Amino acid sequence: MTQSNGTDAVVTQAEAMKQASSHQAPDKKLIFEMSREGRVAYSLPECDVPEEQLDSLIPSSYLRSEPAQLPEVYEVDVIRHYTELSRRNFGIDNGFYPLGSCTMKYNPKINEDTARFAGFAKIHPYQPESSIQGALEMMYILQNDLAALTGMDQVTLQPAAGAHGEWTGLMMIRAYHEARGETRTKVIVPDSSHGTNPASATAAGLDTVTIKSNEDGLVDLDALRAAVGPDTAALMLTNPSTLGLFEEHILEIADIVHEAGGLLYYDGANSNAIMGIARPGDMGFDVVHLNLHKTMSTPHGGGGPGAGPVGVKEKLVPYLPKPIVIKKSDGTFAFDYHRPDSIGRVKAFYGNFGILVRAYTYIRTYGPEGLKTVSECAVLNANYMMHRLAPYFELPFERVCKHEFVISGSPLKQYGVRTLDVAKRLLDFGFHPPTIYFPLNVEECMMIEPTETESKETLDAFIDTLIQIAQEAKEQPDLLLNAPYHTQVRRLNETQAARKPVLNCACNS
Repeated sequence: MTQSNGTDAVVTQAEAMKQASSHQAPDKKLIFEMSREGRVAYSLPECDVPEEQLDSLIPSSYLRSEPAQLPEVYEVDVIRHYTELSRRNFGIDNGFYPLGSCTMKYNPKINEDTARFAGFAKIHPYQPESSIQGALEMMYILQNDLAALTGMDQVTLQPAAGAHGEWTGLMMIRAYHEARGETRTKVIVPDSSHGTNPASATAAGLDTVTIKSNEDGLVDLDALRAAVGPDTAALMLTNPSTLGLFEEHILEIADIVHEAGGLLYYDGANSNAIMGIARPGDMGFDVVHLNLHKTMSTPHGGGGPGAGPVGVKEKLVPYLPKPIVIKKSDGTFAFDYHRPDSIGRVKAFYGNFGILVRAYTYIRTYGPEGLKTVSECAVLNANYMMHRLAPYFELPFERVCKHEFVISGSPLKQYGVRTLDVAKRLLDFGFHPPTIYFPLNVEECMMIEPTETESKETLDAFIDTLIQIAQEAKEQPDLLLNAPYHTQVRRLNETQAARKPVLNCACNS
């Protein structure tokens, strides 16, 4: 088999484990374990406020009863410790990241440069509007760009992430129905939807009804007709879906929901497949969110940062969060707070501004035709990978996919190998695994999204590795069951980690 160092050699399980032990990184101490009394990294100036005045300046209830138990280390120890830890992390800048549905594309560094311009990075959200006209103009143009890209009439930039955008959109849908004197509490979600959809509906005080997909992996129209009724608030739909499939009957789906008095919510997590090609507004959707930290390339993961702007059709514009940026008759820009029907502010200040700047840069860099090319290349890459991998895994839906596709590791179960084992083995070759076991309606699922930013050589290397792993599963299944071997941390007991996490260090006890 081909090891991650590129040499061609047949390696048995025993040899692999021996190599793993010989390459195992030495145990690293925690920062608290490195602490030695009296060591300092930086000395603050002596306090020039008389001690008797401190109580009047800082209420005692805000002060610690005991000094903070912080590690005492030199500056060089701090730098080396955290630099070494950072090298253990996997990121898009040091490897292929085919995490399905997450669109982990490379982030052009021009986006970072722009976000660091002083006029963007060093302003305060509550400065007078006259002193931040450039920032307001940027936000105004971005609102309009996103509205044009999605086929919506107006956009709010406030939501901080996709799920936050979902909740914001559902709150506007709820306000719309309530303003019409209607009590609609049901949100319909397909079984291939993102897991955040039902969670967002619940957070918005609504109930979810799940409908099954048909044998083609698409929305079952008969099941949809049976589910809609006078209590239907909305249908939440991702198009293309998490299966990477475009809903062929989307216009009929829209008609079914609208005829029942409900609205259509578009989960924009998969927008990388349709930019410049199809618009949710033209499909019949009333509300849409975009994940700028996915589609517009800005870095994400590890809890942030993100941005999930929400666009709406005209009938929902009154309910948009306030404020929104407007252009006045004299050509200047301002925040519009006078929105009596608004659902209110949903984010401190005006959204994750730095992410908005990066997304604006991305759009200006590519332009309309460039964004279309992005989607075309993402779809091409996904179909190329799918067709090369199909003979070695199970392909549940044999049809053209969009930006991502689903394959199943079910054939490997006969050798005692599961999709989880395949994912762990990929780590030995320097690849981040794809999304596994999602969506839930495909057994032993792997959801792979290459994005448009990867070269054919990278795609081929990943494909060849998966093919090799499939062969290993047949010939040396134990090799997979004990993987990974060449990572800083070997396979974890993930169930125990989830149910009994150890979240603190007892070094100071």
